[in-house]
Amino acid sequence: MENEFAKHEIDYIRRYEAIGYTDQYRVVANRLDNLTNKKSYSCEEVTILKEHRYEGMSNPSDMSLLYVLETSDGSKGTMLANYGAKSDTSIHEFMNSVPKENVKDEQVLPPDAENEV
Repeated sequence: MENEFAKHEIDYIRRYEAIGYTDQYRVVANRLDNLTNKKSYSCEEVTILKEHRYEGMSNPSDMSLLYVLETSDGSKGTMLANYGAKSDTSIHEFMNSVPKENVKDEQVLPPDAENEV
């Protein structure tokens, strides 16, 4: 049975893309690589604007984190990461090394967009 009120990662990613957060990232060798412009960033060059946490509907141990990011050169986008026992620890180690002053909890999506997800 599907919960019509469940919010899924892809729904949020699409909403962020619609307001300009179009770049995608991955962590390689303790750096954040932008898959769109091929640039690479240190943790000091990254700002985490928002995190969204998700639990699997059928398996609560199936968890993920959606990071909403901005870099020092103005690129904006998202990165989806597994969270929990089976996660890639390099992503979380990198994100934990982002300076505290670069970690926000901003309302990036307009309030009406939060309800539409």
